[in-house]
Amino acid sequence: MRYFDTHTHAISPDTEAFPPKPLGGTRSEWSQTRPVDVDGLIRSLDEAGVEQAALVHASTVYGFDNSYAAAALARYPDRLVGVGAVNFLADSAVADLRELIEERGFSGVRIRVSDGTTKVPTPGSGVTDERMEGVWDYVTSNGIPVCVQMHSKDALKLAQVLERRPTMTVLLDHLGRPNAADGAPYPHLDELGQLARFSGVHLKITPPALKRLGDEPGANVTEVLGRLIETFGADRIMWGSNFPASAGTLSQLRASIEDSLPVLDDEQRAAILGGNAARVYTAKVSAR
Repeated sequence: MRYFDTHTHAISPDTEAFPPKPLGGTRSEWSQTRPVDVDGLIRSLDEAGVEQAALVHASTVYGFDNSYAAAALARYPDRLVGVGAVNFLADSAVADLRELIEERGFSGVRIRVSDGTTKVPTPGSGVTDERMEGVWDYVTSNGIPVCVQMHSKDALKLAQVLERRPTMTVLLDHLGRPNAADGAPYPHLDELGQLARFSGVHLKITPPALKRLGDEPGANVTEVLGRLIETFGADRIMWGSNFPASAGTLSQLRASIEDSLPVLDDEQRAAILGGNAARVYTAKVSAR
């Protein structure tokens, strides 16, 4: 089994070389109480038996300054692929993204549309803000995966973007925060399910997603995952530990996700735990 973790973070202890400048002005609690630098991340990957990982730039620590993630990628190019962040609303957004991808070695980009907190401001009017048009065109034409952090209520807006760019590759952080309210048969999952018709849309199973589903009255986590896998297909589902933002060792976080999966055949399981991420990320790296 090849494991590819699609959602990790790393924080430098050197605040002079890499000063915090978080989006919204408030640094995330986890980055202060359990920070892990890139060397610690690599050790944790080794302990968990994870061959590769996506290092997701921590915007709640560094804002749009991707310097530490870039330094980490340069040190471990065979183990990490980078997911950076730029200001999608800035006039320089496409130029900034081009530098990130073409010069600094990142493989993807992330945008936070809505995450259930007021600490990080929502950009403009969301994904349909016309100022983002150039970024969506750039990532689509260059095959750049975009990680979108949002709630399933935002699915209609994202669908409007995808209608004009049906080949765009999207990874929905934390499963896109599906609505499992009212329990089985989970009628509100259709909110997220409307994105399944776009073949480039993938879902990332993470510990925060499992916790959120587990806290929903009447929801069964494994049932919900089974429904989403049935809707999107096992070839469009990935996992991410969210380490160290989620408490626990990377091994524990990986195990919690594996234990929550429904019954799958070996091929489906291998795809979710590593094959899909390798296809989306390493193929992009090889193409450049």
